[in-house]
Amino acid sequence: MGTATIAPERPPRPRRRPPAKRRRTVRNNLTAYGFLCAALFCFAMFAWWPIVREVILSFQQTNLVDDPTWVGLDNFRTVMDDPAFGQAWKNTIVFTLLALLCGYVVPFAVAIVLNELRHARGYLRFVVYLPVMLPPIVSVLLFRWFYDPGPGLFNQILDSVGLPALAWLDSTDTALISLVIVSTWMNLGSGVLIYLAALQNIPGELYEAAELDGAGIFKRILHVTIPQTRLILLLMMMLQIVATMQVFIEPYMLTGGGPENATITVAYLMYQYAFVYGGNYGAGSALGLMLMIVLLAVAAVQLRLTRDEKR
Repeated sequence: MGTATIAPERPPRPRRRPPAKRRRTVRNNLTAYGFLCAALFCFAMFAWWPIVREVILSFQQTNLVDDPTWVGLDNFRTVMDDPAFGQAWKNTIVFTLLALLCGYVVPFAVAIVLNELRHARGYLRFVVYLPVMLPPIVSVLLFRWFYDPGPGLFNQILDSVGLPALAWLDSTDTALISLVIVSTWMNLGSGVLIYLAALQNIPGELYEAAELDGAGIFKRILHVTIPQTRLILLLMMMLQIVATMQVFIEPYMLTGGGPENATITVAYLMYQYAFVYGGNYGAGSALGLMLMIVLLAVAAVQLRLTRDEKR
């Protein structure tokens, strides 16, 4: 008796999309790619091309009108031979360190306090974020009046408590820290909101367990809050360093780099080369390239630390 063979089943043929649906899919994809190309074009024109242009200019001597001439490393030598070069880097590094102490720690502490409040939380968040909504130039001009050696608010406060007035912006001892105070106040709200978002994602059970173990508020912050927000802390540290090392508005509007170059920064020295010292765009670009390399190194270290924390 022979055995019957069963023919293998053919896989079902895929259904062909109707022409109308296929055209709609292609049209949607083209729309998405169109928006993507527009974004890439904006990035290329206003972010990537200026970086490429800066690298090219750093090896040229040009006034952006006549034909440029290639000068090799002469621009870098010119910048490094400037007596203000070392002072600018020193002020920038000191400003960054002071800004980390104030502009990095203070927003985190304020966020912890706001996160613990039960009443008027929304109002206080608005008050803290209000300086961010002001144009930076308005904030700087406001603090110029605060620092005025005559009717300035800060000296009036010192006089009311019997302390001598300070030459906030006119003394080499207080000028740089005065700029740090302005920068901290201007950027406080953004950091507080980011920290608040991170704090509200911490499970409440961790704090309850810490309280059952007898941990006080400082131990809860040390053993629960900081470990749970360490990635955000590392990210904010990188953003803080990158932002503060490019400080320009504060010295430009308040001190002009003085007194005695006590507040001149790398970004402000770049501005002087390009727009004050006869339009030496090559030297300004060379200094900007140095700053970019330093910031890239800082970002690489921070990204490496962040990657290690994720493991």
